[in-house]
Amino acid sequence: MATIGFRQHDHGQCIATALSQAEAKCAEQKLQFTPVRRRVLEILLDKHRAMGAYDILDILSAEGMGSQPPVVYRALDFLVQHGFVHRIERLNAYTACAHPTHDHVPAFLVCRECKAVAETETELTQGRLGSAADKTGFRIEKIVVEAEGLCPACAGARP
Repeated sequence: MATIGFRQHDHGQCIATALSQAEAKCAEQKLQFTPVRRRVLEILLDKHRAMGAYDILDILSAEGMGSQPPVVYRALDFLVQHGFVHRIERLNAYTACAHPTHDHVPAFLVCRECKAVAETETELTQGRLGSAADKTGFRIEKIVVEAEGLCPACAGARP
């Protein structure tokens, strides 16, 4: 078992399910799920933490799947565009989507020590920001919610 969203789960099943969902969505939408795109998603699923593009590129390069930055950036662009991966703005890094089968507005809890990421869902119109937008007639199109702190494992390791 590995930790996801700061809780235990069957890591092998998690990866297999997410890859299966990605393959099905790509087949349904007639998208090319190339070996590099698949491997980038596998890497992010395996690590369950925010990873920079160059961290991913190091792994791809060691495996002989490409050593130039455009290789990983094209794969990440595709995966983000189709909802398989999210970009963590604060860290300039990426994490696999925890809910790839439906549209949602993600919010992230990011551990500043180990870079583990827990994803939850929010809504464009909730809370004070949604109320303020509503009152002014502003239409929110995108929200980035990233909370930084310590995951239970890292908080427990501190004296």
